[in-house]
Amino acid sequence: MINSKSMVVKKPKIRIQFGEGYKFVENTVSENHLHTVCEEARCPNIYECWERGTATIMILGEICTRSCGFCSVKTGMPNQLDEMEPVRTAMAVKKMGLSHVVITSVDRDDLKGDFGARIWAKTIKQIHKYVPQCTVEVLTPDFQGYKPALDIVFNAKPEIFSHNIECIERISKQVRVQAVWARSLEVLKRSVNSGLRTKTGMMVGLGESKEEVATTMKEIVDIGVEIFTIGQYLQPTRDHLEVKRYVEDEEFLYYKQKGLDLGFKVVESGPLVRSSYHADEQARLVSEKI
Repeated sequence: MINSKSMVVKKPKIRIQFGEGYKFVENTVSENHLHTVCEEARCPNIYECWERGTATIMILGEICTRSCGFCSVKTGMPNQLDEMEPVRTAMAVKKMGLSHVVITSVDRDDLKGDFGARIWAKTIKQIHKYVPQCTVEVLTPDFQGYKPALDIVFNAKPEIFSHNIECIERISKQVRVQAVWARSLEVLKRSVNSGLRTKTGMMVGLGESKEEVATTMKEIVDIGVEIFTIGQYLQPTRDHLEVKRYVEDEEFLYYKQKGLDLGFKVVESGPLVRSSYHADEQARLVSEKI
């Protein structure tokens, strides 16, 4: 892709490192029989984050009931719920000595009662019980917009509630076939109205324009979302959506400043930024500002 200055914008480079921090996190996750979105979604920051001693734990199994065009997590019929997973998650968080943890999950549309919200709440409570000094950030599915399920998670009182819009509305159905953009917006509104510190994130490089991104950011901040992340979409396999363009660093700087000007408390913007990238620092920053 050639930019307006007739220069090639290259795919961002991923820094690979296998130090003691990486090995420690890898062993802790393995010993507690847990999954991480770092591995399942092929996150480009896994080496940096694990070396820092942090990981985004993925609950409710490793098989998702949805097949989003950007995501490499396995799709199919998930296994039965693991009732001990919340306790093992809390023990892993304790062993890693975390002061802030991000928990995410696959979509569980097969669990018609609450879409997995009960396990979500139990995980939050177990971490609060066994690691009281650790703040909990949850990055949840939309629970099909089912209010009782959302309330179960809200009432568990995570310190930060996050749900990603993923992209601009115009291309949402292509990017997330089984999701609804307006429903994701409503989930964020319900979180804000429940008094929770709320966060969302999106990708660029999927065919959106700079103006559409700015409009989306304005729509998000207007409902009370405080933390916003934006990063480059990277195609995980040849079977996933193609990258339309690699965004310049200058454009990411524009999005960061634009977001702050619009009123977000914290904006994380850059080629390799993902939802949980430097989440502990984001939590600290937003707390200081408020």
